[in-house]
Amino acid sequence: MIASAIITVFPMCLAFAAVMDATTMTIPNRISVALLASFLLLAPLTGMDWQTFGMHLLAGLLVLSACFALFSFNVMGGGDAKLLTAAAVWFGFGLPVVEFVAYVGITGGLLTVMILALRSQSGLIAAMGLQVPNSLLVEKKIPYGIAIAAGGFLAFPSSPLFVAALAGFK
Repeated sequence: MIASAIITVFPMCLAFAAVMDATTMTIPNRISVALLASFLLLAPLTGMDWQTFGMHLLAGLLVLSACFALFSFNVMGGGDAKLLTAAAVWFGFGLPVVEFVAYVGITGGLLTVMILALRSQSGLIAAMGLQVPNSLLVEKKIPYGIAIAAGGFLAFPSSPLFVAALAGFK
């Protein structure tokens, strides 16, 4: 049951955040809270020792610090910063969190290029009658929750909790 929760909660929270960000340009706080709370609940149940648990929290704190700096320079939105921080806790301190952040950066760059291209063709999209969320066409922001979710999906198989969940199925 714990393994099922691990494999389900993280991707579902990220998927919900991506959909909300794409359609409303906001990421509800409850998603970040759910990610963090579920980590705090599930990680000890996997047999994770307290030192490793602390290192996961340290990874989140470091990501929060970087996100806070980006937020203060108006480079990143608050919802994106909270989601990225809550997701980073699931990866711990080490290569998995680096992989996660790298995937987020790569997918974020691709997302930005795609949305800018989409916005440059908004007249054509409207003329064709295609159904694209208005927030993607008229907002000046990029819904980075989509990139955070994509990066999370790509990196999740290397996360310590996912690896532990798979080991539990054997």
